[in-house]
Amino acid sequence: MNQNIISIRPFIGAKNFTVSRHFYKDLGFRESILSDNMCYFSKQGMGFYLQDAYVKDWVDNTMLFLEVENVEPYWDELLALDLPGKYEGVRLVPMRHESWGKEFFLHDPSGILWHIGEFFKTGS
Repeated sequence: MNQNIISIRPFIGAKNFTVSRHFYKDLGFRESILSDNMCYFSKQGMGFYLQDAYVKDWVDNTMLFLEVENVEPYWDELLALDLPGKYEGVRLVPMRHESWGKEFFLHDPSGILWHIGEFFKTGS
């Protein structure tokens, strides 16, 4: 296959569509409203679709990995937002150091699990 891939855009669900929309805007994503029950959230050329749809088994098993250049300042920025104090069900799980890099976890208001991490740079 010789086609260049431009992006991959997962679809995620929301237990409370309005609350999730506010949550992702607080995270710094830009919202584009597509219809009454779907939005596209993007930042720096990356994005995902948020749907006003909730199937517990689907949402409870949804995980996304957000790779960032430097995970520790990102952690500090999220802590400063006090998202768990602002949104019911939101949790931040502290940094883990793994053989491949480091990551922390963010649970959104619906239970979507975000892995936010940084891979170790390999020497040249």
